[in-house]
Amino acid sequence: MLELYGVSKVFPGVKALDEVSLTFKPGEIHALLGENGAGKSTLIKIICGVHQPDEGEIYLNNKKLNLLNFRDAIDNEISIVNQEIQVISHYSIAENIFLDKLDRFKVAGRINWKKMNDQAKKYLNLVGLNLDPTIEIGNLSAAQKQLIQIAKGLSSNAKVLLLDEPTSSLTSHEADTLFSILRKLKEEGVILIFVSHKLEESISLCDKVSVLRDGKHVGTKGCQDITKQEIIKMMIGRETKEVYFGHLDINVKKKALEVNNLSQTGRFQDINFHLNEGEILGFYGLVGSGRTELAKIIIGEDKMDSGNVIIQGKKANINSMSDSIHKYKLGYVSENRKEEGLILEETVKTNIAITVWKRIINKLFRNISLNHEELKAQEMIDGLRIKVQSSDDIIGSLSGGNQQKVSIAKWLAAECDILIIDEPSVGVDIGAKEYIHQLIWDLAKKEKKSIIVISSDLPELCMLARRILVFKENEIVGELNDINDRQHSYEELSGRIGQFLT
Repeated sequence: MLELYGVSKVFPGVKALDEVSLTFKPGEIHALLGENGAGKSTLIKIICGVHQPDEGEIYLNNKKLNLLNFRDAIDNEISIVNQEIQVISHYSIAENIFLDKLDRFKVAGRINWKKMNDQAKKYLNLVGLNLDPTIEIGNLSAAQKQLIQIAKGLSSNAKVLLLDEPTSSLTSHEADTLFSILRKLKEEGVILIFVSHKLEESISLCDKVSVLRDGKHVGTKGCQDITKQEIIKMMIGRETKEVYFGHLDINVKKKALEVNNLSQTGRFQDINFHLNEGEILGFYGLVGSGRTELAKIIIGEDKMDSGNVIIQGKKANINSMSDSIHKYKLGYVSENRKEEGLILEETVKTNIAITVWKRIINKLFRNISLNHEELKAQEMIDGLRIKVQSSDDIIGSLSGGNQQKVSIAKWLAAECDILIIDEPSVGVDIGAKEYIHQLIWDLAKKEKKSIIVISSDLPELCMLARRILVFKENEIVGELNDINDRQHSYEELSGRIGQFLT
């Protein structure tokens, strides 16, 4: 049994945890929920030895723990699947899985690589990834990296396993695979602590739910005795309502983006689709189905072998992200904001204005107009209600929801007419998710932006998109094109998509 008594933690200017007392039992999946900034991540980092509490005590099986670092946690059979993707890009998959457990494979001071790769393959199979464990991890998608991090957590054979947003980039199919693994671990008596912003999956998977708000423990209830709305009220102090955004006025006579016969050797063959003006088009599919990979070809980050991209009726020649932004007003919000979308050590202002530096440079002195940079950044901060003290705040210090707003803001600052938004609400809380959904809708409805939303969250796509393309094995295998009005239930749409994937 894992027991926390009166745990408190203070960072400069904020009390992250305020006398939190919780009990986690073996053979139980225990959800830990709350908005961004509620204290969840701080609490699990304390359990893992990354942070030390200022006050309070932690006991594991009646033994008081004094964890000074993550190695201490591992020694006490405590492990974590982190929310943030933490990989060493030029290392192999196997090396990333066993980086903190290399002693297992040492023989006479040398690593038995065959044994390590064989063990890595076992855990890759467990999470449903058919990948060579010897390949470098750097070129894989965010979802594949997330599954590898889950494999890394499982490889610890821990008695206490914490999972921080483990399904944030996974479709329901991959999440179901993970849940089967967790239920098996539960039967084996493992203590499982599950952190997620997806409330439905928490209720269906977990035995208990504990809610934090503003660093305090609000309450713990059995999942069979609580509803989604009750959890939301505990999290934010108020109730919310399911939103139906309404009818989208799509200009079907004007195609903002067309992709014709796009092919890439070894991956895509004759891909065709279009995006209308003022439309929200959904891309859905399992990990590795080609959704993100296709988007990166369209924006010039990767190359096609043949085919055409047509923007606003004219053939586009996009060889780089710079071409995409400055020549064609086409922007891409990355699914992996930490590694690709943001410069974490830079300011909010720099991250927002970086896409417009070419426009605000002083032509005489060849330097950036700091006044224009500040005005553009502040315009986005105010318009998107980004919570900062000033535009000079370091982006890495913001919550996940506010980081995601900045990811979107930089492309709005560039005045893009076409936006590809990859996993728009990954790792953000219910309040930020509502705001981002409303923002995407307003961009299409009010400003006539043309938007592709790539998402593993099927309810999110069914709420926002008015047409959905279904991807499987680098092909578009199906299309739902009659969901502009509320004439189909989520269950019906989900069932139709499932038929394309079987």
